[in-house]
Formats: sequence, C-alpha cells, structure tokens
Amino acid sequence: MHSVLAVDQPDLFYARQQMAFSLGAHIVLACIGMSVPFLVVLAEWKGQRTGDLVYATLARRWAKAMGVLFAVGAVSGTILSFEFGILWPRWMGRFGDVMGLPFAIEGIAFFLEAIFIGIYLYGWDRLPPRVHLWAGIPIGIAGVASAFFVVAANGWMNDPTGFTLDASGNVTHVNPWSALFNSGLWPEAIHMILAAFIVGGCLVAMPYGWAMLRGRRTRYERVGLLLPLTVAMLAAPLQIVAGDWAARHVAQHQPAKLAAMEGLYQTTKGAPYHLGGIYIDNEVKGGIAVPDLLSILAFHNPNAVVKGLAAVPPADRPPVNVVRTAFQLMVAIGTAMLGLGLWMLVAWRRRRSIPRSRWFARAVVLAGPASVVALECGWVTTEVGRQPWIVWQVMRVRDAVTDAPNIRFGYYLLLAVYAFMAAFTVVVLRRLTRVPLPAELGAPGEPGESGEET
Repeated sequence: MHSVLAVDQPDLFYARQQMAFSLGAHIVLACIGMSVPFLVVLAEWKGQRTGDLVYATLARRWAKAMGVLFAVGAVSGTILSFEFGILWPRWMGRFGDVMGLPFAIEGIAFFLEAIFIGIYLYGWDRLPPRVHLWAGIPIGIAGVASAFFVVAANGWMNDPTGFTLDASGNVTHVNPWSALFNSGLWPEAIHMILAAFIVGGCLVAMPYGWAMLRGRRTRYERVGLLLPLTVAMLAAPLQIVAGDWAARHVAQHQPAKLAAMEGLYQTTKGAPYHLGGIYIDNEVKGGIAVPDLLSILAFHNPNAVVKGLAAVPPADRPPVNVVRTAFQLMVAIGTAMLGLGLWMLVAWRRRRSIPRSRWFARAVVLAGPASVVALECGWVTTEVGRQPWIVWQVMRVRDAVTDAPNIRFGYYLLLAVYAFMAAFTVVVLRRLTRVPLPAELGAPGEPGESGEET
C-alpha cells in the first residue's frame, strides 16, 4: 500500500458532503435517463401497433417530462465533472491516466443521448411514425451506456487494477482497458441498471396511483400506472439475483465493507445475519440473528468464514452504523417491492386488471419515493462502505482532497443552485401535468369503466 501525504484541509467534511450531495442528486436523474426513454418508446410502440390513443398520449407526455429531466441532469452532470478536478485534484492527477478512459467514453454516450433526444422531441409529427419510434431507441441505449462507463470508474475505485506502483508510489505500467473492465464492473453495473428501471418505473407510475386515490380511474390512469409499474416489478426479482452477485463480490474483494454491512466484529465461521438492531460496543444489539445466513449470502456456504472488523485496523474501518442501516433499509425496500409485484401478478391472473384496493394505489404512491430511498441507500453502502479509501487500499480520501481554502462556501453555493433547479423542475413538471388530455379520452375526473388493460 502506497499513499501520498495527507493535505491539511479543515474543510474536508464540506468537500465530502458536496460530492455526496451532488452524486446523490445526479444518480436519480441518471436512473430516469436510463429507464424512462425505454418506457416512452414502449408506449409509442404500443400506440402505433394498436392505434390506441391512450398509449400515444402517454408517450407524448412522458417524452416532454423526459426532456425536462434530461436538461436538469445535464446541469448536475456538468457540475459533477468539475467537482472531480476541483475537489479531488490529487486523485485525478495521480490516477487520471488509469481511469480516464471510461469518463471519455461516457462523454461520447452523453452527447449521443443529447442528439437523439433533440431528434426525438422535435420529430413528433415531422418524421414518419416508424422512423420516429426508432429514433427513440438510441436515447435509452446511450443513457445505459453512459451509466455503465461511470459505474466502471466506480468499480475500479472499489477494485483498482490496470496499473502498478513503483517503490516511490508512482503510477506505472498503465493499462486503461484492464482498469475499465475491472472485477467490480459487471456486478455493480447490472445492479445499477436494474435499479434504474425500478426507480424509473415506480416514479412514472406514482402520479397515476395518486390520481386513482383522488377518484380518477379511467383507462388512461390504469394504463399509465400498469405499463411502468410492470417494468419495475419485472426488474425487482432480477435485482435480488444481481444484489446477491454484488454482495459476493464485496465478500471476496472488500471484506471490511461486508463486515460493516452486517456489524460483524469477530471473524466467524458460520456467521449469522442480524435483522434490525444497532451496532454498539462491537456487537449488534436488538437485532434478530439468523444463524449462518451471512456466510450463506456471502459465500453460498453455511460454514464459510467471514472476516470481522477486528481484523481491520481501526483507522481503516468504515462507519458501521451508517453502512449497516443503509444496507438493511435497501434490502427491506427491495423485499417490499417484490411483494408489491406479487400482489399485482395475482390480481392480473385473476381479473386481467390491477388490484382495485385503495391500499394498492397507496402502495404505488409510496413505491416512488421508496425506490429512490433504496437507490440512495445502495449508493451509501457502496461509497461509505469503502471509507476511508477513495481508491480501495491505495489512496485515502484525506490524501486526495484539494488544499484550496474555503470549500464550505462552494458547498453552500451548490445547495442554492440545486434548490433553484429543484424548484424549477417541479414548476415545469406541474405545468406539463395540467395540459388537457385529448377530448377523446374524456375528462380527467370521469369515472372509469372496469375492463382489461392491454
């Protein structure tokens, strides 16, 4: 292990918080950018295939919201790109040759996404319907590619490869392709992409669940809820498989993170998993212990040995309760999502329709913010669980930060900018929702007829 000398930075806390806030906000927009274009294209395809005005109307309205959120995401992504160099110049200066490739490719994917969004939005009623439909597909592909290459950089931070360090700690023998295709790339990327479709589907379905609670149950609301929610619920069970894959990678490559996720202090054979509780005095108190479950989850072996925090120097241990609480909340919400999907599946098999209970509509409304909370908790588990390292066991966060003064004022400015962007986004999206529906669909408050959604 080689590391540069730490910078005397009294505002390190604010540098951390600024980066965390920027990433936490942008990741939601990135998920929308990955998933919503596919929902728009799917709705447009159904509309063209069936001639159904409901699908055509949904596609147009969702596309407008997609354009607004892409613009906001472009701003937040640009802010992030500057923060990498401004806040963490020693990290970027030392490892830029190693990890620069995925960021360069991500930039190309972003511009392709922007180009096709422009073509798609401008092309309504100007391009032939089939050409317009195909113009929407690259938007989602570019969005997924953009996230894929950003996650590649993050995977490298969790399992750094593609370089060697000489005796003085200088980076040599750089292989950017090896760094790009690190062992953490595929489990993290698949987990992230599936999370995007869960978040996007639940957020798009949420306002239609709210409309149903307010008495609007026309076919427009039912289809608006069913299509995105079905996509999200199909991704939910796949996410459990991907999460298992990601957890096993953590067990093999970052045992300290795994120990923090459970609150395991002593290295244990047949380690239990605790549901709930809090980590106090090197043990989990108040939780329900499930024997051998952690060993099973981490290694698929009930007798496997799981490394505990006691084997890690105190200075190298992540904050356990932050990591553990985030991980448990993410798992709990994911399990609830699976239950919501099963509820919808049972109702569909019985009546070819969504559940009629108001509790189902309430659950759909809650699923929107809950999916975002689960997303943020997953990101906290990944990033805070790596602490105190910015590059796992190679460079500490305190060694990567800038020595520039008064970082806290930049953080305050960032909060003001994001508050303005959030207010702007809410106002514009609310205006979009108030655009009248085509007369053929009936008034928004008109009672819906029972029947099938296709």
